[in-house]
Amino acid sequence: MKESLIQFSRRMIRLPNILNGRLYCSHPSASSQPPNNKLFVAGLSWSVDEKSLNDAFSTFGQVTEVRIMYDKETGRSRGFGFVHFSKDEEANCAKDAMDGKAFLGRPLRVSFALEKVRGAPVVVPRLTGVGNGDK
Repeated sequence: MKESLIQFSRRMIRLPNILNGRLYCSHPSASSQPPNNKLFVAGLSWSVDEKSLNDAFSTFGQVTEVRIMYDKETGRSRGFGFVHFSKDEEANCAKDAMDGKAFLGRPLRVSFALEKVRGAPVVVPRLTGVGNGDK
């Protein structure tokens, strides 16, 4: 089952510029450098595990860590995780290529992860009149 899941995930992601199993892209300009080499990946299927996510992103460079967040009570995936790359350029290529791509039947949302700041308040902007029935 697990082997077929990996094979399926590789078939689901069709990307250009693949040479010897690695994806190459042009180097980003200095102004478009990502803030870090850690990606936030949302929209994960419950069947995705760290190995399949690592396999999907390792075509862009050396993945140093993959972490999927799980619910403490149920043990089921919360549908998001983090992928760390060894280089910022690799993370940038992976973000550009994988954002919006289908992975195991669900579109991924990929962005650069924000640095975790302990003790500082988190400000989440609220949109008025969206999703609560106001007109």
